[in-house]
Amino acid sequence: MVSALKKGIRDTLRRLGYELTRFHPRSSEAARLRAMLDAHGVNLVLDVGANIGQFGALLREVGYRGRIVSFEPLSSERDVLAKIAEKDPDWTLAPQEAIGSDDGEVEMHIASNSASSSPLRMLEAHLSAAPESRYIGKQRVPMRRLDTLAPGYLRQDSVTFLKIDTQGYEDRVLEGAKATLGRAVGIQLELSFVPLYEGQRLFDEMIERVRGSGFELWSLSPVLFDPRTGRTLQVDVTFFRPGIAAQ
Repeated sequence: MVSALKKGIRDTLRRLGYELTRFHPRSSEAARLRAMLDAHGVNLVLDVGANIGQFGALLREVGYRGRIVSFEPLSSERDVLAKIAEKDPDWTLAPQEAIGSDDGEVEMHIASNSASSSPLRMLEAHLSAAPESRYIGKQRVPMRRLDTLAPGYLRQDSVTFLKIDTQGYEDRVLEGAKATLGRAVGIQLELSFVPLYEGQRLFDEMIERVRGSGFELWSLSPVLFDPRTGRTLQVDVTFFRPGIAAQ
C-alpha cells in the first residue's frame, strides 16, 4: 500500500515536471554538499558570484551554521542579497566589487535572468540553451583580487571553502586568489564543457589547474543542459585537499 502511494506521488510529480528525492547523500546533491562540508570541518564559506544569495540560502537550508561571506558586484542583486544577509549575524556581504585577477574596474554584462551575468561576452551556445539569459544592460564596477579582500575575513581558526560562480570568469578569479586558495580546504567551480562565454577556460584545463594547486575532485553536479539534445554544458565541480577529511 505504501509503495503504491509512493509510486502515485512520484508519477504525479513527474507529470508536473518535478521529481521527489530523499534528503540523503546517495540521492540529494544538497545532502552531499552538507556531508562534504561537515567531513572537512568547514566554518567559513567565501561565496564569489553570490547573485541574490542562492548558494548561501542553500547552505543554511542543509544545516551549515558557519560563517558566509558573499561577493556580488551588481547593484540590483546586491539589494536583494543584503535583505537576506542582514537577518543572519554570520552572513556578511562584502563591498560592491567584482572579483578578478587585478585591482581596477570591469564592465559587467547584465543578463535578463541575472544569474548569467558576466564580464565576458556570451556566446550563441549559451543563448540557444537558455534564451532567458540574454544580456539586457551593462554596469561598470570596481574589481579586486580576492587576495586583496579575503584577509579581512579570514581568522586564525578559519577552515575555508571557496565557491566561485562567475560565468566563465573563474580562471581570472583564481589568478587573483592564489594566497586565499592556499588557505582553503575545498573549492567549488562552475565549469563548462563547451565555450559559453568568449575567452573562458574549459573543463579539462581548469581541472588540471586546480589539481595542480593540491586538490582532488570530489563531486560533479550538472548545472546547464541543452534542452534540444540533452547535452550537459556546465557542471559544478567540487574539490578538497587530500587527507583532510575526518575519518
